[in-house]
Amino acid sequence: MFSALLSACRRRAVRGAAATLVSGLVAAGVLTTGAGTAAAADTTAQNQGGATATMGGLKTYGAAVIHDDSGDLEVSAGLFEMSVDGGGTLQTYCVDLHNPTQQDAKYHETPWSGTSLGVNKEAGRIRWILQNSYPQVNDLAALAAKAGVGGGLTEQDAAAGTQVAIWRYSDDADVDAVDPQAEKLADYLQKSARDLAEPRASLTLDPAAVSGRPGGLLGPVTVRTDADSVTVTPPADAQTSGVRIVGKDGKPLTSAKSGAELFFDVPEDAPAGSAELTVQASTTVPVGRAFASESRSQTQILAGSSESTVSATASATWAEQGAITALSAVKNCVAGGVDITATNEGDAAFTFELLGVEHSIPVGESQTVTIPLQEDQAYDFTITGSGGLDKRFTGVLDCQTQGAETGDAVQTLSEPSPATVGGAADTNLAETGSSSATPVIAGMAIALVVIGGAALVLVRQKKTPTQD
Repeated sequence: MFSALLSACRRRAVRGAAATLVSGLVAAGVLTTGAGTAAAADTTAQNQGGATATMGGLKTYGAAVIHDDSGDLEVSAGLFEMSVDGGGTLQTYCVDLHNPTQQDAKYHETPWSGTSLGVNKEAGRIRWILQNSYPQVNDLAALAAKAGVGGGLTEQDAAAGTQVAIWRYSDDADVDAVDPQAEKLADYLQKSARDLAEPRASLTLDPAAVSGRPGGLLGPVTVRTDADSVTVTPPADAQTSGVRIVGKDGKPLTSAKSGAELFFDVPEDAPAGSAELTVQASTTVPVGRAFASESRSQTQILAGSSESTVSATASATWAEQGAITALSAVKNCVAGGVDITATNEGDAAFTFELLGVEHSIPVGESQTVTIPLQEDQAYDFTITGSGGLDKRFTGVLDCQTQGAETGDAVQTLSEPSPATVGGAADTNLAETGSSSATPVIAGMAIALVVIGGAALVLVRQKKTPTQD
């Protein structure tokens, strides 16, 4: 692959259609609930916390050759570099050979289950390779000796050999390094790799959403991190709403350690509503963590991290009566969709129909519903209800490393040629913008269901022929 590039990547271009129908259905969903004109929905990305970074490009690399039915293709292979929001630098290899990499794309730390690694039984071997090769092992003489490379290794050889070995497991690719030393390293890493468990996230809040009645403590929300401590930021409107973030003892918190339990202290006279808390820390992100982008930029896996800023957010919803629902979402590549988890802490059941199946969450219980999606499908749906419930979930399901469409063409560039996110070069990205009134997404609506006091709109991207 070339820097921020399109080489060695199958471009799956998608053309967006007009979204007039979708916008009308979104509005209809709001009207059906009797809610009138709704405020902009709280957009909930499937980001469970950790580091967020911007793709900088391919920095240290050599050459490799991909062998397939169409012939041999020479590409670049090596280490990418990303800059972390808030400070820090990440080094990554790609685990998504046939997809494009977009320079300046935003990435977020993601569980393996939200990427192709979640359905790859060899994912643990990739983590072993990362821990036992460059740049984690930066004594190249020692690495060369262990791999039996008599001529020694340059940084470029080490990066190329490591990426080639990873591709053999991440993409089941028939690929070789051009340089003999790099190829020997790749063979050693592939044959020596052992299965390792997925590393823990750098920072998460569990659960990501809670609910209940005002006049008490809503929670707990547990901090989980390898950092020494985290700073706790209360809701943005804390001074006017009176909502505080406290510990078990009811005392306000400005910092916490891993394992600490946080609570939303909501005043008894607070009107129905919601609030968010944010925690932030500085730590090194564990090697082997996956990084995914909503712009269809190829999935990355962490090879090295400086001290970096990580963060996580949790929300609370409260009301005096009725179903009081906490909602969260996460991509599930094993199930091929998005898991929506709803917890009901109200005094009435939360009942809804989703894709023809009726679900009911009794008082005090939690249920997870999987929304099935097609590969590369952009989704954008909103759930609204009483008590200020208004959650919008957006993203793209990207669980496979091979394009499902036929006729894909591998594009080779003689020089690095980035395609910047949001620019004119974004012809291979689906349109997922929004207006101030309603969500707009390229595609056709496939479901509009009234959810017993809530409304859900799910839109589905329409498949179109691919373009080179």
